Amino acid sequence: MVASDTPCAAKACHSASSVPAWRRIGALLALLLATAAAQPQHSHGGTKARAQLASGAAFAPDGSLWLTGLNEDGQLFVQSAPATDLQRWGARRVVNTAGDAISADGEAFPKLAFGPKGWVVITYTQPLAKPYTGMIRMLRSDDGGHSFSAPFTVHADRQQITHRFESTAFDARGVLHTLWIDKRDMERAPRTGKKSSYQGAAVYRNESRDGGASFGPDLKLADHSCECCRIAMAPGSDGMLRAMWRHVFETDVRDHGFAALLAPDEVRLVRASFDDWRIDACPHHGPGLAPAPDEGFHAVWFGVRRSAGEEVAGVRYARLRPDGSPQADTLRLLPDPAAEHADVLASGTRVAIVWRSVQGPTSTLKAWLSADSGRSFALRVLGHVSGDNDQPRLAQRGERMVAVWRNPKETQVHEIRF
Repeated sequence: MVASDTPCAAKACHSASSVPAWRRIGALLALLLATAAAQPQHSHGGTKARAQLASGAAFAPDGSLWLTGLNEDGQLFVQSAPATDLQRWGARRVVNTAGDAISADGEAFPKLAFGPKGWVVITYTQPLAKPYTGMIRMLRSDDGGHSFSAPFTVHADRQQITHRFESTAFDARGVLHTLWIDKRDMERAPRTGKKSSYQGAAVYRNESRDGGASFGPDLKLADHSCECCRIAMAPGSDGMLRAMWRHVFETDVRDHGFAALLAPDEVRLVRASFDDWRIDACPHHGPGLAPAPDEGFHAVWFGVRRSAGEEVAGVRYARLRPDGSPQADTLRLLPDPAAEHADVLASGTRVAIVWRSVQGPTSTLKAWLSADSGRSFALRVLGHVSGDNDQPRLAQRGERMVAVWRNPKETQVHEIRF
């Protein structure tokens, strides 16, 4: 059985419900649905388990669009669509993962990254037998994805603890960066009864300068991260990567941290959101991050914020300065109280935010588009689907941006048009 984060999610829903429900019932429904979507589904009474649909998408250097995820038999696959017709997916190709269990739900999903010299990597979290534990696994290719290596563990630490919710990307120099949520420091901290004195988990990372053939040491980016949210990464104007993640700033305050991927003694943690959301749980709702032309960043995240004496839950957008600090005059709620798992991309002055909105059995893919660097936005509906579906995944190559949206019957590709 794949270990899920049900206790964490259940506490998140319980704590969120203490906020006046009549003020924000739509946003609470979004949180509940998002939490449910983050949980692996298992069969009961002999029925077949729901397929794990969470997938990763990325453009290859030749402009083709690639997808990786699990098929109906739980096997990892890759497939691609040519640059000339992104609606024409090729046949799925199963990749050998040596029997690994693979997380492919909600915030934990397989990912693709393309680098120089024909390097391609696929990463995933391998859940272990002990609940909430895992290893970050990788397959690498040096022939453009025609073949892949056997899977291997990325980090040096091999304890049966949490190493989960990885993100990976190549920087402008071709260095591969892998980040993940890690609980080794919590395991070492003093305990009161069953509870550790260490708040949350930590963000760890490492680097590879040869496309995943070898790795440097495990490096701590920050103590006290949230436990079950994805980590966003985006390049700065200098080509170096920045990361944004949900962070525990003080007891039970879960806003967002931001840092450049520098040497450990040079890392400076910056607070990127000030919702002051006090919750002793992980909402399973990570942020999105994209570069802006003024050397700052566009960011989206879910949170609960007090405004005019009321507590308002929802997905927010703001511009960040180059150091990651927020520009308060740019902060705004997305125009949908049911918005969940939003992500953002940008190219020059064009900004695209996409999200899933769930109402009963119907999910709607929506976009908020700006042609003036986020000063104004126009709302678009990109598609609808009934039943199970993945969160939308964004992919970009130059000015071309797409939203990839998978359900059991098909994988939709929606070109973002301004």
